[in-house]
Amino acid sequence: MLVDNGVHGDSRVQKVARSAAEAGWDVTLLGRAPVGAPQTWRLGRAEVRLVPMPDPLARRRHEFRRAWLRWPLAYPPSGIAANRAAWVKAWQTDIRVREAALAVAARSGRPDPRQARRLRTERMAAEWLRRWVSFRYWQLTRARKGRRLHGPWDRLYTWFWQTVQGGRAWRRLEPGLWDYELAFGPVVDELKPDLIHAHDFRMIGVGARAKTRAAAAGRSVKLVWDAHEFLPGVQPWQDNARWLPAHRAHEREYVPYADAAITVSTSLAELLRKEHGLASLPAVVLNAPDVEPPSAADGPVPDLRAICGVAPETPLMVYSGAAAPRRGLQIMVEALPQLPGVHAALVVNKPDGAYIRELVSRATALGVADRLHVLPYVPHWQVVPFLSAADVGVIPIHHWPNHEIALITKFFEYSHARLPLVVSDVKTMAETVRSTGQGEVFRAEDLTDFLRAVRAVLADRERYRAAYDRPGLLAEWTWEAQAKVLDEVYRRLLPEPEPAPEPEYTPARAVSERSAGSVR
Repeated sequence: MLVDNGVHGDSRVQKVARSAAEAGWDVTLLGRAPVGAPQTWRLGRAEVRLVPMPDPLARRRHEFRRAWLRWPLAYPPSGIAANRAAWVKAWQTDIRVREAALAVAARSGRPDPRQARRLRTERMAAEWLRRWVSFRYWQLTRARKGRRLHGPWDRLYTWFWQTVQGGRAWRRLEPGLWDYELAFGPVVDELKPDLIHAHDFRMIGVGARAKTRAAAAGRSVKLVWDAHEFLPGVQPWQDNARWLPAHRAHEREYVPYADAAITVSTSLAELLRKEHGLASLPAVVLNAPDVEPPSAADGPVPDLRAICGVAPETPLMVYSGAAAPRRGLQIMVEALPQLPGVHAALVVNKPDGAYIRELVSRATALGVADRLHVLPYVPHWQVVPFLSAADVGVIPIHHWPNHEIALITKFFEYSHARLPLVVSDVKTMAETVRSTGQGEVFRAEDLTDFLRAVRAVLADRERYRAAYDRPGLLAEWTWEAQAKVLDEVYRRLLPEPEPAPEPEYTPARAVSERSAGSVR
């Protein structure tokens, strides 16, 4: 099983690996190590390995060159600028400490005028050097900004390579995709899997190439592609003209190697079949939550209200998920001054990230910082009981193609927590909420309509919670039901698996032996 992240925080990947192993498959989940050293542990019966991945190809050739004509005094883009800035800062710190020691000596009756003059001269020299380093650093920053890949030259470059190489142009436009192959490819080959489950658009290439090498060696390997989102509707992760066409070309090249495809919604399955000309509709495995905690889970579920310091009767709305401007979290902060006594909790992946710091600063400026609470993720099996302490679950996402076509993870988590919902009017989610009656829909990015929806829910919470009493509604939205779909896909491709080894809840050793029915 292949994923391009560090596994932590990716509940879908964790649930897929754990449930496949519990169904009897011998699962090794390969992810990307956040630091240089490899890591390994057990996730239920599945083994997790994080692979170190250097990314030299992610840097473009122009990033290694100096802009001599426009910014002749800029530092070379080699890292020396940060080194020089830190060196000057250390020098100035040393001068301040020596000046402090001199002042203490003077108060004790041991003045040293000569040393004081020397330090004043040294301080002036350090300040002059700081300004010089800062100026050269500024020139380097300007040079880098001037080389962002979104101008007419980059569009021409992109067009040229697409014209010359067609679908193979991603090799020129996004060579950093090869970094994944160079890191993961040898590990997959060593494991000799029977089936490769490739998560999303970056790892489909790694899986397809491993399948090809295995076929050349006389081994049959099945490839399952797990499409988490519709790539043409993704906001580019990098600010350049090359990212999206390169990744689309990479995906188009390798999707035909997949023996089966799965995805997160019926709407997305239809789009994928049309985009790639798939022979059959991908199986749908919803991002539904675990109802039962894993057997290895330990420790009590944290108390959301206790962490926020709010009483049981205090109205509390919660957002749980990734923090980014297009997720629309700012509307919750802007609403607080007009919702007296209401608190907001943001359970996010990066509590100290730049975007969250902006929201906290805005809350401070509005005078509501004491009613905004930022919390980190909890383990995925704790999410539902953790969120259930809130009064309202908020999903304020903006209109983006991928937001329109699926019920996202937090929707199902809020539902199992039996929270009344306040959701923006993105297509699939708005239609579902209106049909079930489990919450209110507001116009995305419209503060006035958001306030209306929150007030309506808080005024009659039990009416919205009653929607969850409908027979079979929540049973359809469990991971247990989705795991059966996943297992059916695997069994169509492979014979009955041999039992997976018993779990060891200690750091796992490296596995090099291939067993029948192994999923990598």
